[in-house]
Amino acid sequence: MQPQNLFDATSALIVVGGTCMATVLRCGIGDTRAALAALTGLGRTSFDAARVRSELAVHVRGMQKNGVIRTEPRFFGDVEIDEATDALIGTRSIASLHRTHLEHKRERNRNALRAVRTLTQAADLAPVFGLAGTLVSLSQLPGGEGADGSFTAAISMAVLTTLYGLLLGNLFFAPLARAVARRASDEEKARQRVLDWLEQQVAQALPPAATATVIKHKAVAGQAR
Repeated sequence: MQPQNLFDATSALIVVGGTCMATVLRCGIGDTRAALAALTGLGRTSFDAARVRSELAVHVRGMQKNGVIRTEPRFFGDVEIDEATDALIGTRSIASLHRTHLEHKRERNRNALRAVRTLTQAADLAPVFGLAGTLVSLSQLPGGEGADGSFTAAISMAVLTTLYGLLLGNLFFAPLARAVARRASDEEKARQRVLDWLEQQVAQALPPAATATVIKHKAVAGQAR
């Protein structure tokens, strides 16, 4: 096996360039940006539930000791947590906490879905451009005699473009799509655990009417299940 024979710039340009261009044209600039943002996020630390809970713990103790009414909003650097706790203090209602969480969750899910859809589209298009490269290379087969070198080069390019398409789709874009989906799912689970913990901690500090509303809401949700 000669590894240097597995690299061909023209074949890579056809497959990689064609796949990326077709994905942008098919999915649009907005979805492409969402995919790039999601891929950038894979290299950063995900939502740290333990850190957020430790920072919220001091804030929660203040609510339990002084009540929600006399608690001043604090900012923790996470947009959802900041807005959710601010809404909780401002309205003294768990419902506002859930409403804020739901709004951010919908936005995150929408962006994650756009990113996964774009990467999945790229994974589907890569083998297509591998086949396209194969057809292009076969169209360059020499018709005359004494062209063994050109014939070998065309066949080599045909094989490589097919190989590049399969590898790009199944070993690059498809795994990235799954990685983005897993990261989004893990973050939602972590955020939900923090939200449930926060609700349990501040329930006693809320006015009785707000607590009764929460209990009623949970009962209705349980019946709906």
